[in-house]
Amino acid sequence: MTSAGTSQEETGAPAAPGRVAAVLYVCAERSKLTPTFAADRAEEEGRAFAEARGLTLAEVVTDPYGAPEPCRRKGWMRVRELAEAGTVGVVIVRWPACIAPNAFHELRHREIRWLQDRGVRVRYSWEPLTSGGGEGA
Repeated sequence: MTSAGTSQEETGAPAAPGRVAAVLYVCAERSKLTPTFAADRAEEEGRAFAEARGLTLAEVVTDPYGAPEPCRRKGWMRVRELAEAGTVGVVIVRWPACIAPNAFHELRHREIRWLQDRGVRVRYSWEPLTSGGGEGA
């Protein structure tokens, strides 16, 4: 979902003992009138989600919205690096389309499987999805 631009990363502290480390991935469409509103909202929601569930945010990684292929996004590749290294046990995204748009759901399922194969869960922070557990497929 990347368009032109670069990813931004914010490094945080490692997880406290007994807490699972998570990465918050923000990839949100930009409005012309309020270009940062969606990303700001997704980050705020993701931070609240992590706090409410006792997750420690290791990093917040952002990508501009646009390209459907997750592996062509610098930020998503950082998420994969964190998962591969065993740094995080959870990836928090606002909703499934943050990973790949619905029209490219097979890419989203591929990425979720890849994360699960490394012991990493995907959790959705958007309230209607959290009531059902907020787990990725």
